[in-house]
Amino acid sequence: MAQHQEKNNQENKTDSNSSARKQSHPRKVYLVDGARTPFLKARGRPGPFSPVDFAVQCGRPLLLRQPMPADAFDQVILGCVNVVPSEMNPARIAALRLGMGETMPAFTVQINCGSGMQSIDTAFKYIRDGDSDLILAGGTEALSHAPMVLQTGAVEWLAGLNAASSPQDYARQLGQFSPKDFKPEISLAKGLTDPIVGLSMGQTAEVLAQQFNITRQQADEYAVSSHQRLARAQEEGWLDDEVEPAISPEGELFRHDDGVRADTSTEALGKLKAAFEPPFGQVTPGNSSQVTDGASWLILASEEAVEKYGLKPRAVLVDSEWAALDPRIMGLGPVLSSTALLKRHNAGLNDIDLWEINEAFAAQVLACTKAWDDPEFCRVALGLDKPMGKLDPERLNIDGGAVAIGHPVGTSGNRIVLHLMNALHRKGVRRGIATECIGGGQSGAMLIEAV
Repeated sequence: MAQHQEKNNQENKTDSNSSARKQSHPRKVYLVDGARTPFLKARGRPGPFSPVDFAVQCGRPLLLRQPMPADAFDQVILGCVNVVPSEMNPARIAALRLGMGETMPAFTVQINCGSGMQSIDTAFKYIRDGDSDLILAGGTEALSHAPMVLQTGAVEWLAGLNAASSPQDYARQLGQFSPKDFKPEISLAKGLTDPIVGLSMGQTAEVLAQQFNITRQQADEYAVSSHQRLARAQEEGWLDDEVEPAISPEGELFRHDDGVRADTSTEALGKLKAAFEPPFGQVTPGNSSQVTDGASWLILASEEAVEKYGLKPRAVLVDSEWAALDPRIMGLGPVLSSTALLKRHNAGLNDIDLWEINEAFAAQVLACTKAWDDPEFCRVALGLDKPMGKLDPERLNIDGGAVAIGHPVGTSGNRIVLHLMNALHRKGVRRGIATECIGGGQSGAMLIEAV
């Protein structure tokens, strides 16, 4: 009872302080630390971890190495798109399993591919505006656990069977059984198709390939580069401080992202068939992001929390931006959200030291870089008098991206901010932007600066 009273007193004091802070200027928000699991490629069956399992696997070592106790956080925010039925509100379940206390508020956010970044942005604004001081923000996804769903005909037949009020009605309903109605549908495939424009995400990438004259050769070359960059990062140990090993209930150890193909080549990728617009499409399984499972967390803190717990921030989260556009060209979203950031901070493309553009598709990333260098696009879509110019490829996704690592939808936005923070430190440079396209025709972008 005394402990609860003490916590209530602390909360009242915090509320009072927060109200006072809201009347002053926005506060600095720091990225203190983070971790992720290996990203595991889905292989046609449920993987060894559920979304919450993944969140706990990388969350536990992250929290254990902090100087403050796990219950010192103000709240937990977790992005997740494909929530499994046994884990409603995975943020709360993860927080409890991580030992963060029964009084820890926790909620889950969903904005498709932007969910893991939305968790960071929500935490950013809570802290900036004085509502919180310390937040654990993450993303998790187990796409291999996406359920199979029954077709409408099967559901109606079962409903009729359940409603039968006599043996005769029951027999009559049994006679209407149709095996074809019981062929299950893959929910993931339905989820990756936009219901407004009727295009799959891969087809939206094909639209961009056509609009910006991106060839199959260019897309495959970009994909090969992504694999080679990730393979080098793994070999050099550049991801060791970022990726926490995961152990399955059966005792199997997973240390690294397992979708990388270091020996791939444009010749090998050139043999693959178009996945979405056969036979002449540019988008194939080889130059698309991989269907994967994985989780990622970041710790965000105010200056007060940094001083109180003796934390050592790695970056300042300077600004964020969200944008929306026609779902048919959703892959161009990063151009809109990132350009808004650049304008606000009077910066050009190559004034930013490092870029992370989530690789939903190789053609989609290439379309973004071409759009910035296209006079008409920059004039009509961005309101610019001249093109932004060419983005230096040596600044972009320097350790590979989702084509090689994989794209657990609710996680990727968190991963790219985490990796950008670490890459800025490794390279000894200052500013970076992490950005991504979002299914449904949206995008998010974040500007961070290394401390």
